[in-house]
Amino acid sequence: MLFARVFQWFAVPTRWQSCKRCVGLSLWASAAAWASTPAYALPAAVDAALARAGVPREAVSVVLVEADPNSRASPRLTHRANEPMHPASVMKLVTTYAALDLLGPTFTWRTQVFIEGAVRDGTLFGNVYLKGQGDPQLVHERLWLLLRRLQGIGIQSIAGDIVLDRSAFDVTTTDPAAFDGEPLRPYNVGPDALLINYKAVVMTFTPDRTSDRAMVQFDPPLFGVQMQVSVPLGMGPCSAYPQSLQADFSDPLRIRFAGNYPASCGEKAWPIAYADPTSYASRAVHGLWLAMGGTLAGATRYGAVPPAVAATAPTLEVRSPTLAEVVRDTNKFSNNVMAQQIFLTLAAPDSATANATATTTITAKRFEAARAAVLQWWKQRISTDAPWVLDNGSGLSRQERISAQALARLLQVAYGSAYMPEFVASLPIAGLDGTLRRSPMPTQGSAHLKTGSLSNVLARAGYVDAASGKRYVLVAMINHANAQAARGAMDALLDWAIQDR
Repeated sequence: MLFARVFQWFAVPTRWQSCKRCVGLSLWASAAAWASTPAYALPAAVDAALARAGVPREAVSVVLVEADPNSRASPRLTHRANEPMHPASVMKLVTTYAALDLLGPTFTWRTQVFIEGAVRDGTLFGNVYLKGQGDPQLVHERLWLLLRRLQGIGIQSIAGDIVLDRSAFDVTTTDPAAFDGEPLRPYNVGPDALLINYKAVVMTFTPDRTSDRAMVQFDPPLFGVQMQVSVPLGMGPCSAYPQSLQADFSDPLRIRFAGNYPASCGEKAWPIAYADPTSYASRAVHGLWLAMGGTLAGATRYGAVPPAVAATAPTLEVRSPTLAEVVRDTNKFSNNVMAQQIFLTLAAPDSATANATATTTITAKRFEAARAAVLQWWKQRISTDAPWVLDNGSGLSRQERISAQALARLLQVAYGSAYMPEFVASLPIAGLDGTLRRSPMPTQGSAHLKTGSLSNVLARAGYVDAASGKRYVLVAMINHANAQAARGAMDALLDWAIQDR
């Protein structure tokens, strides 16, 4: 599937049960011991790697402790464990485990279709309403299937409008360039109750040597946008094909290329965030409907489902993959917008309204309410205090802070929970997949770790299988201008943890 082929581009480059609560409380009974544990010397290989990178020990926070929440063993290593640190994407561990714990792994989001008017001879004399409820994976292929089902009930032409209802999330429009000046990077896309294909255009380049050109396919097709359908083939190396294309995305109504596409690349898919994210959903739905042979007399616009229409059962609905599947993709590929979609779904007062009946009023979700809901969950399940700062739940923030000790406790609670298998399986496997697929070979398969990487931040957190047969929780965070140069120190730390005998 196209979705699977391009998913990696969306990473930053760089009910309750009483037994569960007992685990959390017993874990916190040892909090005082953790806090009073002296800082151990960092392993020599880690110290040396930090020195080579120009990173002082004071910029590093580490905890290595047995994963079993009932273990009374002291941490094998703790260094500045209580310091609030910028976690980057390891903050997704909080969001995704909270979601599994609160909603359960089988939770799904629904996108509903309401029809207003009569259908005669293939024409709907009225409007179609698409109501989003926060599905993080309403990708191009699933949108196509939804519209195909609409055609399957006899609607080929719509005499009215297609209305897109995004009211389930009450979030302000964000500037995609605000974080790092890279508005076309898919990782900067903001959340949306009707998030379609991550607001991204996937351009697939296929060389045709007979015409000496590469054909370009755009998914989804965007209504009203001129898209260049071919580009000359070139002779250069494939490594810099985005630069060779000399793409111009400055005009939201036109995508063009002034350069060439290296023939050596073969077929490649290049996703970019659309330059005008506010109009993306309407252009994507309209364009795909026309591409499927449908006709539309009116417009595709944003608006709410009228109360009288919303009071009826939806004509159609499509369910997302289960939360366990969504969490896996979120953590494996460090997808920021998916994490924010999950985070907003947790917003108080009723996180489960996304699975409610059509007649239920769905409260709009805000970041403020999501933060309050997650903090309340944290205090009841993990700790009575929360020495950390939560922003949008994805780690794509300069405000978020958490200590290594707090993350380690979360990971221990998760390890003792009923949903441990789903949670652990969502983390990248060292040397094999996700954001750790390029880890050094000696560590291959020996750890499930969430990664975090931003300018001035490098982090790892998850589970490590040691040579002794023990499974550990490892949390390591570096906050320093030279953090990205300290990957060798992270590798050395992981090697040292694995070699425990």
